[in-house]
Amino acid sequence: MSGIYIHIPFCKQRCTYCDFYTVVAPKLIDETVNSIVKEISLRNNYLSDKQIQTIYFGGGTPSVLSKFHFTRIFEALNQNFKLNSNAEITFESNPDDLTDDFFTEIQDFPFNRISIGIQSFNDADLKRINRRHTAEQAIQAVKRAQNAGFSNLSIDLIYGLPDQTPEEWKKNIDIAVSLDIQHISAYGLTYEKGTALWMQRKKKLVTETPDEKMNEMYELLRHETEKNDFEAYEISNFSKPGYRSQHNSAYWKMIPYIGFGPSAHSFNITNRQWNVSSIKKYNESIGNNSVFWETEELTLNDRYNDYIMVSMRTAEGASIEYISSHFGTTYTEYFKLQCAKFITDKLIEINPPFYTLTTKGVEISNFIISDLMKV
Repeated sequence: MSGIYIHIPFCKQRCTYCDFYTVVAPKLIDETVNSIVKEISLRNNYLSDKQIQTIYFGGGTPSVLSKFHFTRIFEALNQNFKLNSNAEITFESNPDDLTDDFFTEIQDFPFNRISIGIQSFNDADLKRINRRHTAEQAIQAVKRAQNAGFSNLSIDLIYGLPDQTPEEWKKNIDIAVSLDIQHISAYGLTYEKGTALWMQRKKKLVTETPDEKMNEMYELLRHETEKNDFEAYEISNFSKPGYRSQHNSAYWKMIPYIGFGPSAHSFNITNRQWNVSSIKKYNESIGNNSVFWETEELTLNDRYNDYIMVSMRTAEGASIEYISSHFGTTYTEYFKLQCAKFITDKLIEINPPFYTLTTKGVEISNFIISDLMKV
């Protein structure tokens, strides 16, 4: 089984925190969709297994596409891959795009999961980070999706926003769990270099939330979601039983996938590829039948580090059996040795065959994961 990611790099406006490759250029949508359709045909041999279990339209904002655009992309996918009848097919969206007319347009497509970029149910927060919807629009978008027949809904939330208090963060969680959704992706705000928010911090227009308060908000998130029957199956992802994101879970299980569109990444076990982060260069290269991606061949060390980086963020953790069978004795012994001090400090626990971060370990997960990786 394999996965497909399609990057739709268009937004109606830029959020202050975002460092994904996106542009505000609606006039380029038609040409770029044409290029994506052509790329699907050009690179259909990248995956050894063309049986597709997950498709994920990310961005950017895929919900800016029209019925015509989605039709062309799905026609190309069906011509070049074998989509499983029960495949999880997700698209990301902004709340204000999810109108009744939009759901009428997409009703004939095989989408069965929506990820809605809400970020906050507080209007002051939304304005501060330059989101283009209101809290009420976000709530109504969820309800419209449910009325349209979608029973697998995920929302994105951000904590640690400028001036956000733990009490305000709890209100966000309370609203989220009251909406009868199946999945929450919640991320601590990061100030990525070059973003508008990063510049605001540099000019002292905003103040970064202290680590202690970030940890307090995360603990609140874990407590409130667990109380409402969500499982924390990855550090930033929480789902009702049976509603884990299959697509993201495949990433964490090192299942191959191919990415289409500007800046999209691909992985087939032996190498990684990434497309050029420029719509202009991407469209020109595909039009000229020239190379528009870069490739990195993965060493055994690279593959081990990739596995540690993604698996240790999950609820199960890293499997010692997987490490032994895929990387051999040297890496197995190295992993055990590096884990020993964290086990003593109750930051990692062993649940055979998995080595798992404890609740305390999650708080310093970046440090632990870095120490388990091999240079």
